Amino acid sequence: MFILTTATKKIRSLTKRIRIVQGGTSASKTISILIYLIHLSQTDKTPKITSIVGESFPFLRRGAIRDFLNILKTQGYFKDGLWDITNSIYTFETGSKIEFFSVDQSEKVRGARRDRLFINEANNISFESFEELEVRTNDFIYLDFNPTNDFWAFQVERERTDTEKIILTYRDNEALQENIIKSIEQRRERTSWWKVYGEGQLGTIEGRIFTDWAIINQIPHEARLERYGLDFGYTNDPSSLVAIYYYNGGYIVDEILYATGMSNRQIATTILECEKKAMVVADSSEPKSIDEIRGFGVNIMGVEKKRGETKSNTFVKWSIGVVQNERISITSRSTNVLKDYRNYCWETDKDGHSMNVPAHEFSHGMDSVRYALVSIKKIGAPVPEYTQKPYEPASIFESMGYEPKDDELFQDNTKI
Repeated sequence: MFILTTATKKIRSLTKRIRIVQGGTSASKTISILIYLIHLSQTDKTPKITSIVGESFPFLRRGAIRDFLNILKTQGYFKDGLWDITNSIYTFETGSKIEFFSVDQSEKVRGARRDRLFINEANNISFESFEELEVRTNDFIYLDFNPTNDFWAFQVERERTDTEKIILTYRDNEALQENIIKSIEQRRERTSWWKVYGEGQLGTIEGRIFTDWAIINQIPHEARLERYGLDFGYTNDPSSLVAIYYYNGGYIVDEILYATGMSNRQIATTILECEKKAMVVADSSEPKSIDEIRGFGVNIMGVEKKRGETKSNTFVKWSIGVVQNERISITSRSTNVLKDYRNYCWETDKDGHSMNVPAHEFSHGMDSVRYALVSIKKIGAPVPEYTQKPYEPASIFESMGYEPKDDELFQDNTKI
């Protein structure tokens, strides 16, 4: 279901070459930009090429590509024969094309020119990649991001005269469900989080717990699978399953599962379907789930929390120190766990002071990593010294009431 939102109207109002869309969580940044680009491609008088670019192709597949196809399919405009799934290019009846590729595809970044460009979650790509793409774009460029830190887009805005910026928040997305709005607003007291994700203002994710992980495209053939780590979730929280490999003195994290609504049987099936086998180490606070998954034939155990009870946070802080003390890499396809990694921070009180407890949000992927790694390290080993580190410097309008409805793209009573 789609309706015309304030976010969509604001995005369409931008006219300069570089169009910066800064915003908080659930502000409809990506979907609104996609809607406008679809609209343009469907109404072009001469064929145009639009490139939608992200940090990695798995990131695009789980985000912008999924949203793009969902928009077309929901409205009944998707045609199989127009979608080149191999090259991720959709060709409209006008002859215009929308293509998807990632910045790690260097031959495309430095390849042919395009008319329009959308860099999704621009804060996750380098300035060098932006420049390579920008000089090969004829018409205009959209950049969207959560303003977690001051990065190159702010410098571009300050130094160039062909830029304009809007700031969107969840309030600009009238289609947002009431339970999501309440969930966002319950975080008002978390000062640094609210500034970035609630108000869409430039800030920093203070007290970030893990930093300096390397992102790699694939797991080396010589890497040895050591463990799987599992954090349970269901309705609101996702279940997170990661594989931990040992390679060249460090560890590699690879996301296997990250989803809500997963039953223990579904989790067990996912594990059993993994080609490589290893012990699964799960949150020991759910012994019933562990027993049930074991009953399906999975080699699983609960993490040993001999360093103290969970409620005293002794084990949590010790296990964070264990992970902090290792050299960690993570695969680029681990998009959900990467997001957790970049946003996993200490809880703060209403005055912004650290409470020395990890915040629950963005903890799920990191918990699955902790469970696996502490089972590899000796429980009796000395506690590594832990120090907090600073944050490191993510036509369609007609029936929506925006234009005449001669050629409606959307069906009635739709929302975004």
